[in-house]
Amino acid sequence: MDLAFIPSPSTGVIDLGPIPLRGYAFCIIIGVFVAVWFGNKRWVARGGRSGTVADIAVWAVPFGLVGGRLYHVITDYQLYFSDGQNWVDAFKIWQGGLGIWGAIALGAVGAWIGCRRRGIPLPAWADALAPGIALAQACGRWGNWFNQELYGKPTDLPWALKISEGPNRVAGTYHPTFLYESLWCIGVALLVIWADRRFKLGHGRAFALYVAAYCAGRGWIEYMRVDEAHHILGLRLNVWTALIVFVLAVVYIVISAKVRPGREEVVEPGAAEDAADAEDTADAEDTADAADAEDTADAADAEGVEAAEETKGDADKGPKADGDAERADDARTPEKDGAAEAAKNG
Repeated sequence: MDLAFIPSPSTGVIDLGPIPLRGYAFCIIIGVFVAVWFGNKRWVARGGRSGTVADIAVWAVPFGLVGGRLYHVITDYQLYFSDGQNWVDAFKIWQGGLGIWGAIALGAVGAWIGCRRRGIPLPAWADALAPGIALAQACGRWGNWFNQELYGKPTDLPWALKISEGPNRVAGTYHPTFLYESLWCIGVALLVIWADRRFKLGHGRAFALYVAAYCAGRGWIEYMRVDEAHHILGLRLNVWTALIVFVLAVVYIVISAKVRPGREEVVEPGAAEDAADAEDTADAEDTADAADAEDTADAADAEGVEAAEETKGDADKGPKADGDAERADDARTPEKDGAAEAAKNG
């Protein structure tokens, strides 16, 4: 009896009126957003313009989706073109089935087109995006959980994945290989971030490290899976692919470090000048604001002095008027006294 397990969703689709919201597609979209967002932060830190990563992703993402689907359909053609299968299902990408190898390969072609249009070196852009791609894979693997696919061998471990009865699957508890790969991809992202900060990786070496680290994990995770796959010399096709790509990535790191050591000083032409112009503009605005504030203060001081002088003038006029009135009264008093004396004597 299984006392603990990871439940699988009863359905991978939520109908919002006439619009179906598919968990698999939702996970892919979240992954793309995370990759572009984090890649943009790293690109700006390298001296590039904000938004450049997203502009190039407009090319890379569609190419990557097509490449991932093509790899899956080609390597699992029997699911779509054998007897009793409907070849139209090959276009139903929302039902699952994206090969990361094809996605990276054809996605790189799209990225190359975007970089060429912007005059940006592809290796530098790939280095900035590398950990973001790993995080995107970590998000995307949860789409397999919604579809109840790509699980491993049967197990009764507390974190076993419970699979329900369905097409091409038998009910039971299995290794959650989707979860293993998701966690592995998070570790790959952290590794690339640390190595890039520690060794200042450049010229595509951060991306190559991501590829090598991912392949190292994909090899043993792929070995645990029980879904149908082609085998060569007793190993699954994707295991051989992981081994070959791992070797190529390591060779690239070694050769690149010798041929082009260090990292690129300029990753996007004109970005540094734009940043300097923006800083100068901000400084000019600050100076103008300070001058306006000083002028306002001077005007306020002048008004205060003028008001004080007017107050002082009013105060001086008051006593003088009183003194004039008293002197006028004193002058009229002798005249009255003299008239009275004359009338008395007369």
